[in-house]
Order: sequence, then structure tokens, then C-alpha cells
Amino acid sequence: MKKMLKSVFSLILSVAAVICSCVCVYGAEEKPPVEIKAKAAVLMDASTGKVLMKHNENQRLYPASVTKIMPLLLVTEAIDGGKIALNDMVTVSATAAAKGGSQIWLKEGEQMSVDDLLKATAVYSANDACTALGEYIAGSDEAFVKMLNDRAKELGMTNTNFENCTGLDDTTENHLTTAMDVAIMSRELLKHELIINYTTIWMDSLREGQTELVNTNKLVRFYDGTTGLKTGTTSKAGCCVSASAMREGTHLIAVVMGSDNSSDRFETAKAMLNWGFANYATVTPFVEPSLIPDVAVINGVSDKITPVLSEIEPVLIKKGREEDINRTIDLAVDVAAPVEKGQVLGNVTFTLDNEVIGEYNLTAPEEIKPLTFMIIFTRILRAISS
Repeated sequence: MKKMLKSVFSLILSVAAVICSCVCVYGAEEKPPVEIKAKAAVLMDASTGKVLMKHNENQRLYPASVTKIMPLLLVTEAIDGGKIALNDMVTVSATAAAKGGSQIWLKEGEQMSVDDLLKATAVYSANDACTALGEYIAGSDEAFVKMLNDRAKELGMTNTNFENCTGLDDTTENHLTTAMDVAIMSRELLKHELIINYTTIWMDSLREGQTELVNTNKLVRFYDGTTGLKTGTTSKAGCCVSASAMREGTHLIAVVMGSDNSSDRFETAKAMLNWGFANYATVTPFVEPSLIPDVAVINGVSDKITPVLSEIEPVLIKKGREEDINRTIDLAVDVAAPVEKGQVLGNVTFTLDNEVIGEYNLTAPEEIKPLTFMIIFTRILRAISS
């Protein structure tokens, strides 16, 4: 009987150990470090695209007005590319004026600048303004939607399909994206510094003060360092947000999709951002110039050249790991003339925990011409005369 009890007890301990082991592994490797009150979420570093946190990141969901990140991207690309200008005047079509939901009540035939339409779209999430901008760029609402989907494919947003430019989903069945894809297009949009002039506005107005705008993103007012980006709410989508913020050079994007209410959406985004800022830092690796030796030049007018390092980009690492970054210099001992300005002479590789976090060329800062008989003869004469 005692042997039987011991066997049963041992079995129970073994099962408990397995269960505990599974729970610990899940907690360490899969469960997000903060509470996610949403169907899906992603925390991404805007500079590198590194994903710091994820939850159901590839689940296809309705994005509501978070959709407008892609129209805003195409508009800012058109502005930065010189195709349109902020002071261009746009004539509102019947299609744009008829858009429902959030709007600034544009009338058919009304004219408004790209600047004001961009502000209305980014700050107030105005569907009519967004449609007017799309038609101005593409020629029609349908052509603009095609542009949105084409750009999504170019960015590798493989789980995204847009049926309109606004995010209105009452009559849509396949207007879907994922938290990961939203993070990708958010990061691309943030490459255009112009957009932050709009996404950080808390309150403004149009039509000489007659139309007031209040940002739908409450983090703009209440979260330190907020740079944007876009909210969205419908009955199908729930409450969504792509929230971006920068502190001490670290720029993060927190995407939250499918929260039950607006409070959960913003609280989840804040928790993700807080965790990111508390655990990661953006640093610029450094190489002491004295560690980079000269390169001998064979048969050149100069017998040596001092390589220069191309500009080093900041990298995101866990806080407190700055001193753990390793630097490896791989440089040619000599090089034959002629040497062209900008010619690669070697490289510097930065690693952390055996992972490459940056690789940069060491190049020639100037041209070095080969020795000629005339140059040699001239040098001999100068040596004799001196």
C-alpha cells in the first residue's frame, strides 16, 4: 500500500513539474510582458523595425480609421517627391462630399488646400478630407484604393487588403489588415518628418476658425513624447490605435487592435510604450580613431592614407548593454595606386551577443594618383637642390 502511495505521489509530482515547466516557458517566451487588452498588438522600434513585443500580430482584423495611415503615407510621399504641394488647392468632388462618419462637412465644389485637408485627415480623421486628397493624387477614389494596395504590397504587407481609403467598414467584407502590417506602414510614414507637424496637433481649426479640430488620439495631450499616429473605431473593428512616441532618441510604435473600449486601447498602448522605453535604449556605437591604422599606398604620390568611417547609425539595444558592444576592424594592409576618393579599404563590424548590429565601410577620404616618371624626376631634382 505504501509503495502504491509513493508511486501515485511521484506521478503527481512529475505531472506538476511538467505543467510548471510549460507555464514557465510560456511566460518567458510567449506571453507579453504587459497586459494586452486587445485582440492583437505589436511594439516596434521605428528606426530599425525591430519587433519588441507581439500578440496575435498576424491575425487579420478590421482596422477602422487606422487605415488612414496608408493614405497619409501616399500624400506625404507625393509632397516630399514634389508631385503636389501643401498650398495646392483641391476642388471637392461629389464622392468626397458624400462620405459619412467623421468629417469636416465638405461641400461639392468647395476648395481647400492640401495643407488643410491633410490636417483634417491626420487630426480629426475626416473621411471626406481623406477622400478628396486621394482623388487629387490618383484621379478617382477607386484609383487611389488601388494605389493603397499596391504600396502595401511593396512594403511587404502580405496580410492587408484595402477596400476604401477611410476605414469605413459597414459594407466591407475584406477590408482587413494585421497589427504587424499596421506597424510596418506606420514606420514608413514616420520616415517623413512632415507628418509629425500634423499628428502632434492637439487642437486647431479650419475655415478661419469656423471648423474646430480636436485630435482623436488622446495620447497627444497626455503622453510625454507622443509623435502620433492614428486612431480608429467601428463596431466591427473595436477600438484601435497606432501610437508612436520618442524619448531620448528612441522612437517606438505601439499598435493596438480590437480593444473593447477606448480606455483599454490607450492604456494598452501606454503600457507597451512604457515597457519599451524602460527596457531599451538607442545608442550610437563608437570607434576610437586611433584604433584605425593608416593603409600603405604602393606606387602612389602619397605613401599612406588614413581611412575614414562612414556615418554610424544609432542602434536599439537593451539598456545597460552599451559596454558589451564589440568592434571588429577589418582593414587592408596596403593598396596599389591609383586610389579613388571613396574607395572601400575595409570595414568596421559592431556585434552584441554574436549578433551583427551594424557594419560600416572604411573608405579613402581623397584620391591618390599613381607615381609617374615625371613626378619621380621632379622629386629627385628637389632633393638635389635642397
